[in-house]
Amino acid sequence: MKRVKILVLFAFFIFLFSFSLYAQQSLKPKNIILMIGDGMGLAQISAGKTYKGNLNLEKFKVVGLLTTNSCDEYITDSAAGATAMSTGYKTKNVAIGIDCDGERRETVLEYANKIGKATGIVVVCAITHATPAAFVAHVPDRNMQIKIAEQIAKEANADLYLGGGWGWFLPKSKGGKREDGQDLIDTMRRRGYYFISKPEEFYNFNFDKAGKVIGLFAENHPPYAPNRKPTLSEMTKKAIEFLSRDKDGFFLMVEGSQIDWAGHANDSEQILKEMADFDEAIGVALEFAQKDGNTLVIVTADHETGGYAIVGGSVEEKKVEGKFVTKNHTGIMVPVFAFGPGAEAFAGFGDNTLIGKKIFEYLKK
Repeated sequence: MKRVKILVLFAFFIFLFSFSLYAQQSLKPKNIILMIGDGMGLAQISAGKTYKGNLNLEKFKVVGLLTTNSCDEYITDSAAGATAMSTGYKTKNVAIGIDCDGERRETVLEYANKIGKATGIVVVCAITHATPAAFVAHVPDRNMQIKIAEQIAKEANADLYLGGGWGWFLPKSKGGKREDGQDLIDTMRRRGYYFISKPEEFYNFNFDKAGKVIGLFAENHPPYAPNRKPTLSEMTKKAIEFLSRDKDGFFLMVEGSQIDWAGHANDSEQILKEMADFDEAIGVALEFAQKDGNTLVIVTADHETGGYAIVGGSVEEKKVEGKFVTKNHTGIMVPVFAFGPGAEAFAGFGDNTLIGKKIFEYLKK
């Protein structure tokens, strides 16, 4: 009888150990999609819900708040905010991909690429702009877009870039911005990238035949929503289809870039349109994650822009009356939403460096 009890107890502990091991393993996502609403605070989300009726963001059950200060300013800029998320390290305002001491720091995209995952960037700004640059470049000043383009073309190894900014890659003799004569699109072609620059090329291009793609659909930044083609959701869908071919999984960063610009312009109406556009892209990512079961989706912001407040409106008419206290960024905490394996790590209060630290942790498991 005593022997039977010991065997039962042993079997019970084996079960507990196995369950614990399974639970730990299940926290490791195969794919990670990080979605950044540039300038998106709670008021912007509230306005977007009024305008759209229901947001895909409402489907996320894990919600938290993140502090955003940089290492030299209480109010962060996009460069420092994105670097905190891409590396897990704070940096000074305007710095890209380096820490507070100016040391180069590996980004989550670079590490994902190194371990064999497919990687991509999808934005509605120039891919040399602060947020996307923070995942693939390392410079002391975000305004060094000529240098950022060169690093992307010659050093970075993302499999897919979709956004704007072809002017930063071409010499002035070919309609670009470069005075050094370099044709970096040609450089990328020689590295195996297919280059597309027109919306019709995006819609007709056979992505299945391509190993690497750079799609830049504006000389600098694409126009405001809803006048962008392709849309953020269309690019996000195509990026997921393209990157999910990799059996080892993928990392994708998607940015709703122009929520921030509407905030800087104190344009409440445009905030509604940009939030709706970003939320459609969130819906695409969430739908994939729900079906896949091995994908972590994280949605957050680098900072809030405008000190936006909703002081009136109508749910029935889908209108809001917004007011602003500044044309710049503010220092309030920003929301983070998460869905999928490992999502629980983002519940409650944290710092924006949590994003980078946790993504690194999941990639290294």
